Amino acid sequence: MRLSLPSGATLTKIGCALLLGASLIGCSAIKLAYNNLPEFSYWWLDGYVDFNGAQTPRVKEQLAQLLERHRRSELPKILALVESAEKLASSDVTPAQVCAASDALRDSLLATAVDASVPAAELALGLGDAQLKQIEAKLAKNNAQYASDWLERSVERQHRKRYDTFLERSEDFYGTLDDAQRKLLRQMADRSIFDPRRVDAERRQRQREGLTMLRGFANSGARPADVQAALVAYAQRIAEPPAGAWRDHQRAVLQESCNNIAQLHNATRPAQRDQAVRRLQAYAQDIRDLIAAAH
Repeated sequence: MRLSLPSGATLTKIGCALLLGASLIGCSAIKLAYNNLPEFSYWWLDGYVDFNGAQTPRVKEQLAQLLERHRRSELPKILALVESAEKLASSDVTPAQVCAASDALRDSLLATAVDASVPAAELALGLGDAQLKQIEAKLAKNNAQYASDWLERSVERQHRKRYDTFLERSEDFYGTLDDAQRKLLRQMADRSIFDPRRVDAERRQRQREGLTMLRGFANSGARPADVQAALVAYAQRIAEPPAGAWRDHQRAVLQESCNNIAQLHNATRPAQRDQAVRRLQAYAQDIRDLIAAAH
């Protein structure tokens, strides 16, 4: 289960890049990718902010420090989550068990975002007008790409895109799916309540909120602690939206995902579950090695 912060949360992404990289990249590359996340994250963030000469060394230093804190505090939690999944993978699972794992991952993601709020606050207070315009332009480019990927497709092509994504992720984990399993995935994609237009509207609202917040920080003389608190509150609203139609929809989509994952897993053959167990065991060993390398 993935939780992706919308594009308006650019500064909070300093932390999220680290957790997502640790949690979601392929097993064969996890150690190399994790240890290089500060450099990767810098260039990714630079695409939004266009750091100046004074900001670059400071941001790189803070990203390296953030990675080491994540290695010590969050990787053990992710390891426990993977080990728990390994124990469950050889048997049938329930949607509640899947959702519990998703909630744990979300909590770890939010903890990393909160940890990133201190360096993010420092950066936010130093953003110039040109950098704010760069962020706005990058978000507009992202929105155009999202429209191309989703909004400009027919409903049938949207379903096909979701099916292709489901299939790729499932076969990466279980191996080749049979015809009945593929049919099940297609039914899931066709019946999904996922609404790309609704997601687009919410993303844009969060982007507007984020840009307004960043512009308010610029040259405001605000205390870093106040900026940090505002960034944390922003991240928390993304992770757990206030009561209303969007939160209801988000929770319904999450529940649907938990149901789908459990249903597919319960339809797998013993050999496919064995492959899933081996994949999880390899993940766990890589994470143990990363934890052992803490400075």
